[in-house]
Order: sequence, then structure tokens, then C-alpha cells
Amino acid sequence: MSDRVETLRYDGETLSLIDQRILPARFETVTCSSAVETADAIRSMVVRGAPAIGCAAAFGVVLDAHRAAGQLRAVFDAELEQAFSVLAASRPTAVNLFWALARMRRIWERLGDASSTMVAQALEAEARAIYDEDIAANRSMGSHGAALLQDGARVLTHCNAGALATAGHGTALGVIRSAVESGKSISVIADETRPFLQGARLTAWEMVQEQIPVTLISDNMAGHMMSRGAVDAVIVGADRIAANGDVANKIGTYMVAVLAARHDIPFYVAAPLSTIDPDTETGAAIPIEERKPDEVLGFGEIIWAPEGVRVANPAFDVTPAELVTAIITEQGIIARPDRAKVAAHLAAAQQSHVSRGNG
Repeated sequence: MSDRVETLRYDGETLSLIDQRILPARFETVTCSSAVETADAIRSMVVRGAPAIGCAAAFGVVLDAHRAAGQLRAVFDAELEQAFSVLAASRPTAVNLFWALARMRRIWERLGDASSTMVAQALEAEARAIYDEDIAANRSMGSHGAALLQDGARVLTHCNAGALATAGHGTALGVIRSAVESGKSISVIADETRPFLQGARLTAWEMVQEQIPVTLISDNMAGHMMSRGAVDAVIVGADRIAANGDVANKIGTYMVAVLAARHDIPFYVAAPLSTIDPDTETGAAIPIEERKPDEVLGFGEIIWAPEGVRVANPAFDVTPAELVTAIITEQGIIARPDRAKVAAHLAAAQQSHVSRGNG
């Protein structure tokens, strides 16, 4: 499934996104033809998962660039600036969004007085590169992470960090996929992930599609499963990793990390280098998105809470670095992450990038 289903597809004119709000009941796509429509799709969670959001935002810029191409450069630049602004405002926590937009902006600024048509073409090439690099990073991450899982491992995961959250293969689920591809027998325990049910709807769906054994549990069952010896490892994705190794991920991740520490179970985070934000000192500085109350009050047309009740709906929480056994990136493993190890890992990745002639 990870290689057969495209979370997002750009055809040169429009961006098609799998509508993840309605899986697994229906498989449909949403077509975006502008940055505004792409930002709307990101905000409403048609597309979600930090790497996928970054890819979608890059193509959102491209949509407006091609639409404005051929105009005077001043007019083109004004429209492009608006595209960047609306996309940056779509969701605050996932740093891959801002990382991808920064890459696109550098291409725009680098071309100086080039024609608007030339700029649009260069932006499309960069967006395609971001997409291709994400798949390659996930494959490399999967290879590094698979070595951490023993044959027969029962792996608990929270939210969806699979093919649907990326350009392909996945981060946390990519590690599991790679372990299975290497011949290991791996089974998955998927937290349903309240309130948006990404684990129940998306992770479970991906695993069923690929016939990887999966057991669905509600979020408040994780501690019980650990206490009974039913979990060998935890692997989650990330939406932002601070310079000191603190990890922001889907709400409920922190509770899972605390439980894993209590039961001496390794807690792994799989995320591309683009998710590490060296400008954010600690997890306390990571902005936490607060979503609409209706996600907690019910699901779809079903409401189960009393009218008038107050609702808190933070979409993410922060897991301190001290609870993280290792961070898995395309560059390798950061065991027991801290500020020095994260900085060294990023420096090694940069040196590797330069030595390959990509500096």
C-alpha cells in the first residue's frame, strides 16, 4: 500500500490529496488548484502528518506561481508573497511546513530578476525534489530503525506516521514496513488516537492493507497492555523536535512515553531531519495548536457530550528528551538524545550533504 497509494499527486496543473477525514469508510481525493485551497486542505486535515504537510505546502506555492506566471515580476511577486503567507498560517506546530516554505522562498529569492515563468518552473522543480527526498528519507529511516526491532516484536504506535503522513513509506510505520521487508515478523498495536482517531482510521487501515498484523486499542488501554508484557517497543513520529531533543507529537504521545519508561520499554521517535528545529531551544517553546471543540464533543454527526460543556482540544503534546530512547532519522540513530547529540547529528548530516556535492 505504501508504494501503491499516493498521499498527494501533482499533475502539473492541480494537486490531488487523499481525503484522510473520511478514511476508511470511503476513499476519495480532494483537488486543489491554488495556495488558498491547499492551505484549507492542510487546516481541515484533508492532508496531515508533518512531512506530507510540507510537501503539500510546497506544491501549494507552485500552483499560485504557475497561475501568476507571465505577469510582470512585481505583480507575480506580490501574488507569491500572499501564497506563502496563507500557507504559513495553515497549521502552527508541524515545522516541516515552515521548512518546506523556507526552501521554496530561497529558490524564489535566488532567481532575482528572472522572468516569472522561469521562477515558476524552478519552484516546481524544488517542490518535486522535496517530494522525492521525503520518500528517500523515509526509506533510509526505515532501514536504520528496522535494526532496532527484534524478530517477533510487538510494536505500539500512536497516531498515524505512515505512508498517509508522508510522501510515501512513512516514518514510524516506515520502520515497521522496513523490518517486515527484511524478513522479520512484526505485529502492531495501534492506539486509536483520540479525538481525531488517526490510529483507528488510518494506521489500522494501512496495516490491514499490507496484511501486517495489527490490534486496535483505545488510548487508555496502553498502560494495561504494557503491564501485561504485550508491548516490546513503542515507535511514534514527530511534528517538531527541539534542539535539546524534546519531541512534539500528536496529543497523547507524552502519556505513552511515561508509561513506556515506567515499564522499561524502549520509546523510539522516527522523523526526518527536516523535523528537527535547531531554532527552537526546548519543547516549551513549541507552539501547540488548539483545534475546534467539535472534535472532542463527538465525531461526524454524532454528539456524545452535553451542550454547553467547556472543551480543551490541544492537538499536540511534548515528550521530554529524557523519555526518548532514540530518535531515528535518515542520517542514523540519536541514542538518548540531548542538545549536544542533536547538534552533532545535524552537523554530520550537513557534512554528508556537502561531501556528496549538494552544498
